[in-house]
Amino acid sequence: MMEMPKVISCTVTNCAYNTSQVCHAMAITVGDISNRPKCDTFFQTSIHGGLKEVTAGVGACKISDCSFNKELECNAQNIKVGMQSGTAECLTFKQR
Repeated sequence: MMEMPKVISCTVTNCAYNTSQVCHAMAITVGDISNRPKCDTFFQTSIHGGLKEVTAGVGACKISDCSFNKELECNAQNIKVGMQSGTAECLTFKQR
């Protein structure tokens, strides 16, 4: 059985789910219609969301050409998220 990989670090400090470089969403989705490894869960607000006792996992990956994508699920051991080209992206992404 495949386990959900954790987001071991997130340097996108202006995200509602980020506290001290830890993502506290239950799970994130990676990818969008541009087929870039964007963190689709990222958004800015003055309200901090998520659960402080939770470290996010990767719930889905919509980037079919990522070498870690298996049936739209991430099978990397863990991932890192950070700013790339002006947006929050999965820095673990590795093109097939």
